Amino acid sequence: MAEPTVRVSGIVLSSLMFQHVNRDSDVEGLILGESRIEEQVTISDSQADHIHIEEVYNIQKHIACHKLNDFYDNVGDVNVDAVKKILAENKQENLIGWYRQRRNTDQQMTFREKVVHEKLKSALSNPHMIFVLLTPSKVTSPGSTHRMEYAAFISRSRCFMNVPVLVNNLGLLEQLAYWKVSAPFSAAGYNLTMKKHSAKFFSSNGQLRDVNEVNKMNESLQSELQKACGDVEESERLVETLQADVSALRRRLREKKQSNWSKHLNLSVWTKFLTFFLGVCRLMRIINNHSSITKVSSSCILRFEQC
Repeated sequence: MAEPTVRVSGIVLSSLMFQHVNRDSDVEGLILGESRIEEQVTISDSQADHIHIEEVYNIQKHIACHKLNDFYDNVGDVNVDAVKKILAENKQENLIGWYRQRRNTDQQMTFREKVVHEKLKSALSNPHMIFVLLTPSKVTSPGSTHRMEYAAFISRSRCFMNVPVLVNNLGLLEQLAYWKVSAPFSAAGYNLTMKKHSAKFFSSNGQLRDVNEVNKMNESLQSELQKACGDVEESERLVETLQADVSALRRRLREKKQSNWSKHLNLSVWTKFLTFFLGVCRLMRIINNHSSITKVSSSCILRFEQC
């Protein structure tokens, strides 16, 4: 069974959001584009060839209705004439679905939307129709920031399933990879403009000009970026080394200051001790001298009494 996928360009998606977010009420309209079946064959030596079939819906344009319920009535019956009037000059075979914008609601189809979708498929005899639902909501209470969520749905045997939406200019692509995007509508003005200016950008075989030069420039930029990253890494390592040296010098200076302080403290203690010792010695000398004088005076007094 083919896996369905919806693809839309960033320009179409952004214009759809910008146009309808500024409306005061809910909006609905028709989606134009094309649907096709892609077959991808994966060749491998270890196993048999793997064939992957994918059903792709390419959204290329949208047409907004002037009011709600413009192409269907209250019970969901589709008015084909109203659909053709909305399409105007666009071809009916380019109609691949419709969309609806509902504010501050869940991303789920309502019962009425499911009924309208099934009857639109029956009225246009096109089983490959999609429904795109956009649900804008406020992220902050003042309304300065909004969030726009979008989803696509298809029906298989009246069972609706969510289909992944891929934006062509978003995602990680390889350097030489390009999306397979369908060509836009064959409008007369578009074809005239493309014929006039395509020679400036495309070669005779349809390839873009100067792609190799752009790739070379990209490689040069990558090499310069890697060189700059190497220089930054080297400078960061040098800074780390300098910081380690500064920390070591600060530690040595702190240890030296502590050592000098210890030496100064010991010297002052010894100085005080010597001063105290000399003072004691002088005191002992004075005491000894005083004792000898006392002995002499006592001897003289004794002799005087004897006389």
